[in-house]
Amino acid sequence: MKTHAQAVVIGGGLVGCSILYHLAKLGWTDVVLLERDELTAGSTWHAAANIHGLHDNNNVTRVQHYTMNLYKELEKETGQGCGVFQPGSLYLAKTEQREHQLRLQEAKAKYYGLNFHEVSREQAKELHPLAQFDDIRCIMFEPDGGNVDPSGVTMAYAAGARAMGAQIERFCPVIGTEQQPDGSWIVKTETGDIHTQWVVNAGGLWGREVAAMAGLTLPLQPTEHQYFVTESISEVANLGRRLPSIADRDGEYYFRQEGNGFLIGAYEKDMRFWAENGTPLDFAHELFPDDLDRIMENVIRATERVPCAETAGVKRVINGPMIWSPDSNAIWGPVPELKNYFCCTGIIPGFSQSGGLGLLAAQWMIEGEPQYDMFAWDLARFGDWADKAFTKSRVADQYAHRFAIHFPNEERSAGRPARVRPVYELQKELGCVFGLNCGWEHPLWFSGTPGTQDTNSFNRQNWWEPVGREVSMLRENVGVIDISNFANYVIKGPGAFDWLDKLVANKVPTEVGRSCLTPLISVRGGVAGDFTITKVADDEYMMVGSGMAERYHQRFFNMVELPEGTTFEVATNRIAGFNVAGPKSRGMLQRLTNADLSNESFRFMRSRTIDVAEVECLAIRVSFTGDLGWELHCAEEDQVKLYAALLEAAKEFGGGPVGGRALGSLRIEKGYGSWGREYSQEYWPQEVGLAGLIKLDKDFLNKDAYLKVKDNAPREMLSAFEIDAVNDADASGGEPIFTPDGQPAGRVTSGAYGYSVGKSLALGYANPAVAKPGDEVEVFILGKPHKARILEAAPFDPKGTRLRA
Repeated sequence: MKTHAQAVVIGGGLVGCSILYHLAKLGWTDVVLLERDELTAGSTWHAAANIHGLHDNNNVTRVQHYTMNLYKELEKETGQGCGVFQPGSLYLAKTEQREHQLRLQEAKAKYYGLNFHEVSREQAKELHPLAQFDDIRCIMFEPDGGNVDPSGVTMAYAAGARAMGAQIERFCPVIGTEQQPDGSWIVKTETGDIHTQWVVNAGGLWGREVAAMAGLTLPLQPTEHQYFVTESISEVANLGRRLPSIADRDGEYYFRQEGNGFLIGAYEKDMRFWAENGTPLDFAHELFPDDLDRIMENVIRATERVPCAETAGVKRVINGPMIWSPDSNAIWGPVPELKNYFCCTGIIPGFSQSGGLGLLAAQWMIEGEPQYDMFAWDLARFGDWADKAFTKSRVADQYAHRFAIHFPNEERSAGRPARVRPVYELQKELGCVFGLNCGWEHPLWFSGTPGTQDTNSFNRQNWWEPVGREVSMLRENVGVIDISNFANYVIKGPGAFDWLDKLVANKVPTEVGRSCLTPLISVRGGVAGDFTITKVADDEYMMVGSGMAERYHQRFFNMVELPEGTTFEVATNRIAGFNVAGPKSRGMLQRLTNADLSNESFRFMRSRTIDVAEVECLAIRVSFTGDLGWELHCAEEDQVKLYAALLEAAKEFGGGPVGGRALGSLRIEKGYGSWGREYSQEYWPQEVGLAGLIKLDKDFLNKDAYLKVKDNAPREMLSAFEIDAVNDADASGGEPIFTPDGQPAGRVTSGAYGYSVGKSLALGYANPAVAKPGDEVEVFILGKPHKARILEAAPFDPKGTRLRA
């Protein structure tokens, strides 16, 4: 066995073997995989192994498309069969909402050049003559859909990795992982130790146990999951060809051919947890006792769809474990708090995603960053707040609603509240409807009636008119927005300026009371983040960024060594804040403070520590609304006192509380991008309008990477769109954009109704070679084309006069 390696992959299931293969393919051949039992032990071997290309997340669609195409290439490369069957998949919609979802996916498929198209009932019957479609209103067909052989795919990855020089050790359990002072690792086994630069936790069902060796707790929970295979059915055998699979999400089952019978599986409401306190180390190829009664309602719906399955005997039942994250996406990426420790576990649709998971993981370790923004998978989306109780509650909800539609702006209540601020109860009394943001309960909108809840659909919902009132109130008078979900960092000491100046691309303020907006540059030269940095005192700075990216950004902060005698604090938990904005915000705040808030004394992008209603606040004259306003940051213990005073004063000026949905509309009216939507590592600063904030007469993190791309012509440009939304629905993000003659032109990143301008709006990217400002395009809302125009400038106050008033 090796004693040194570039990377050690722990876990010999599907994903572990894919990562090993892709590490070797990208040039790291001095790598080893350690498996405690036989390859595929755990959950790989008994998987149904269905494959499909489309996903609600655009980048996951890219990943799944790559994976599906990879399997046949693997067979040619290795000679190992992957058991690829691609008779296609039929996607059924019984409801209008499901039809909206399928039509949107059809439009996305067209944008990405994938084959996913509508078929008639008659065409569907030709494809699957044993099924009935009388109750179906819309049917889509994916010709590449199908399934693979779980063991065959895993062995193909393993064979390909071995052929390139990688080593695989079976029956070699890992008993310890110890980080060394230089950041490298010692991986301990019963047969010897391996010194490695990278540890990869691909432990699957044992992902929690592997993580614990490194002192980590991962938000993962296994469940039982059942499917069964029928005996041979004469009607199937007599067809002489393979039938397409059926994806009836409204029926809550999956259904495909297996041999001359059928495989039927379900995600039932009466789910079962397994191994809540740890996965048994001696578990390998075992299954649980059959419990088909729990999925019988789902099975009945499946046999109504294909009647000949109703009387078929059951050949075998698979009731095995799966391991879930709180949102059913992978727990993936380098652990920010550790050097060179990569996780890849908690994967549910593994056979649709394994290739992409392996490729992007290898890119991250070897090249420093994956080619796509995969925050949807990034383990940094969760923090310590995602504890065992939260994880179990969310997993139960995810399992039972596996095939439910995830509507735009949908907020699920399971596991909440996880984290609340002191002002939470007061906001509840005001009829606040909350969303989840990095664990925090954050105001979305205010109904005025306690206990109000969101309704969900692709169309405008019960919050649409109240949010409009909040927007109008702020634009005409004043609004108070809770910004306590922003991430706050405090940097103190003699090296505070030097550290920040080496980190960010703009020049850091040197004068107390000055603030700057600055991008953070990614490893490939894209936009990793955007921050407001304020010098609050000699040798002290406060930096404000995206709350959901707090842990993600820690990786970049770790890349710049902190000078001796200087401290960096994540202060989000102890600092709360409000944005007071609108044309009357100055007059309102002046009632609560003795500080001079006049434009001459307190200009845009200036800051000062002032007392507001006898609460000490760091006041920064900046506002994400695009209107005159101040951010007020205070100690968390003063939050209730400050909020009550602000709301009382706002009443006198025709104002009140404003939530995050209104803020979304306000920022889109102003053309402001947001990290995780418009800004990501995939896009260069010149594509998002931030190049002017980059100062090349200084050094900053990843400057060399930026210099390589800064003169490149934009591939796409961040743009504002005005849409003729005639279907009582607005864009929300992810919708494809085409030219009137059908050429792919771009895609939406954020959308909302612009109440101030009376137009449906969106932000998104447009290919300048295809569509430019002033051009007409078509945005596919609800999967149907809506006429739109690319705007020359932001629809609200394009010159920024109100912001600087």
